[in-house]
Amino acid sequence: MPAPHLELLTLRDLLRWSISRFHAADLVFGHGSDNAWDEAAYLLLHSLHLPPDTLDPFLDARLLENERQRCIDLIRQRIETRKPAAYLTGEAWLQGARFLVDERVIVPRSPISELLAEGLSPWIDDPDQIGQVLDLCTGSGCLAILAAHAFSQAAVDAVDVSGDALAVAESNITLHGLQDRVRALRSDLLSQVPPERRYELIICNPPYVNEQSMQALPSEYRHEPRLALAGGDDGMDLVRRILADAPGLMAPEGLLVLEIGHEKAHFEAAFPELEPVWLDTAATTDQILLLRRAQLVS
Repeated sequence: MPAPHLELLTLRDLLRWSISRFHAADLVFGHGSDNAWDEAAYLLLHSLHLPPDTLDPFLDARLLENERQRCIDLIRQRIETRKPAAYLTGEAWLQGARFLVDERVIVPRSPISELLAEGLSPWIDDPDQIGQVLDLCTGSGCLAILAAHAFSQAAVDAVDVSGDALAVAESNITLHGLQDRVRALRSDLLSQVPPERRYELIICNPPYVNEQSMQALPSEYRHEPRLALAGGDDGMDLVRRILADAPGLMAPEGLLVLEIGHEKAHFEAAFPELEPVWLDTAATTDQILLLRRAQLVS
């Protein structure tokens, strides 16, 4: 990439230049931002040690040479490596909360986070009555931590098969000061979860990408752990195990909230007898489902 011209003096100049470079490089977004503007703004503000949600007051500020160079280096790194921005900065933001991330975990972005911010209303009447929550396939621990904030009386188990992922989750649990309420547990799905647990709520963003889609993933997504994405031929390999084993660990009125991305057709083909409630968010439709324990038992 040719060296930027000396005319790039202000943050506004650098933002425009970055967006142009991102479009020219045909980058793919989807790890916290879905467009070049937001991603460029985030990376530039991070480079300048400015709040990630405060752009306008600084747009016309002139940059020192070393500041400009830091910005340019990070923008170039995003283009040349095709790594998601979160891996370059070591952090991701979800529902206004900061999480530490690296390539041991997928980048936090689950729309389940939006449902947790609403306390899963109206499906949960009283958040204070939730005593035990399981975040299955926890990865960075972001949903477990958001669940602990949403349900202030709950003990939350953050479960993953990957020891590397759990190390990241534990760092985030400590970052948020929740060591007394959120516990990281290593388990191959539910097989090593203590059998006496009776969860009122299980949330899960499992690996669900079908094999054909895995083969077509853009470069940005190939930096994420395959273990956290691949769901087998139809994307339902792990979902089958989850739905079979979950009832034994759920309270009588327990709920399961499961993210399956764009795999609704595969889910319905695999489980034609189930009639879940589909939970829409501001950005998604037919990607998150809710099932009651009674449905899974029957």
